[in-house]
Amino acid sequence: MSLRKYLTSRVFFLQLLMAAAIIVVLGYLFMHWLTFTTDHGHEIEVPNLARLTEEQVEQKLDELDLDYVLLDSVDYRSEFPKYSVVEQDPLPGTKVKVGRKIYIKINASGFSSVKIPDLIDKTYREAVPTLKALGLEEGTITYIPNLGKDMVLEMRYKGRNLKVGDRVLKASKIDLVLGDGKASYVDESQVDSTATDPAENPNDE
Repeated sequence: MSLRKYLTSRVFFLQLLMAAAIIVVLGYLFMHWLTFTTDHGHEIEVPNLARLTEEQVEQKLDELDLDYVLLDSVDYRSEFPKYSVVEQDPLPGTKVKVGRKIYIKINASGFSSVKIPDLIDKTYREAVPTLKALGLEEGTITYIPNLGKDMVLEMRYKGRNLKVGDRVLKASKIDLVLGDGKASYVDESQVDSTATDPAENPNDE
């Protein structure tokens, strides 16, 4: 049979249809295999891990076929329990695939201590940012007579005076004693001579 007759024969068309059917079936099977291996369409919602301990995180994520990585601990935050999750990535509610790693940060066990800076003779506007930069908070402000208006004269913590270099816990409230700027300067070297009584001479008898 010549090539021309073969290409126009019924046998050729049947073989062509069979080859096309085999290709379709193989393509269908390949797509299903690809979907199975990549877990396409099967996503898990990331739970909220805030306030959970590391042990609780591990147990909860194991149930969801997820994993976690502990990045670091953060400065103590009083609104969270000690050693509990403070931050996580991805955030709660995010859709992820099975086996995805969730990155977490744990709360420290307590506030760390910091040294009291030298704020004496600094202005109020200078003192407050310095305190906040160290993780301290502004406490009660008290004014006393002094020439320096809003100048820091004393630093106090829970009623006791602080010295430069004393250590307190972060987030402590530092009370400041400021000058009111209303005191007047008195030159003590000037003496009112009229206030001095003259010496009395004894009477002649």
